[in-house]
Amino acid sequence: MERKLAAILVADIVGYSAQMEQDETGTFTRVTARRKKIFEPEISRHQGRIFKLVGDGLLAEFSSAVQAVECAIALQNGLRELNRNVPSDKIIVARIGINLGEVIIDGDDRLGDRVNIAARLEQLAEPGGICVSEKVAREVERKLAFGFESMGERRIKNIAEPIHVYRVSADATKGPRHRIVPSKTRRRINWLFVSLSVVALFAAGTYIQLTGQHPRSGPPVLAVLPFDNMSGDASQDYLGPGVSEDI
Repeated sequence: MERKLAAILVADIVGYSAQMEQDETGTFTRVTARRKKIFEPEISRHQGRIFKLVGDGLLAEFSSAVQAVECAIALQNGLRELNRNVPSDKIIVARIGINLGEVIIDGDDRLGDRVNIAARLEQLAEPGGICVSEKVAREVERKLAFGFESMGERRIKNIAEPIHVYRVSADATKGPRHRIVPSKTRRRINWLFVSLSVVALFAAGTYIQLTGQHPRSGPPVLAVLPFDNMSGDASQDYLGPGVSEDI
């Protein structure tokens, strides 16, 4: 069984069934026109390849997560531009999901959990929005001027581990850009915070028992000095100050 690493983009049209019910021919024509005018050229321009068409949606693969996210932004911008002078009941709006990982090669098709996760991410996106997995966010956060907003960990059907989902913002000026902290690191930080809190409470209790008095008048105070990065990895320097601030 042959596999490869790929960024998978899944796009789907919002409200397609309702539009088809009202105007089948017109809706089919508009969706096809958008695919020919926006989706196919942009995906090709970003070195991607459409490997499956599913009704009103499509699946494409990219060799780079950066190219996949750039393409997704271009697709949403292109659709918004074309919708400017279109009646509200005839606009074409898409949701997009992107995931990164190993996929199974089956001829021209791509299969596996990584593809399924991309499809689930698309369903979590808002109309006109883009959702990506943590792997994608971590891969592109330093390379593209896009913001990422955490949506938390989500349980996805038929996937054992929860997936941390991020919403992509094409406007880098919208709020501060937060560093993407890996899920395992976040869990370690949480355990560290709990451990330090327990130690502090134990120390305070011991002091009171031994001295019979409170260490000071007023509410208890906990001082936390900045943590040092002992890993030797300069890219993790942000972690110590971040833990200190959180505590």
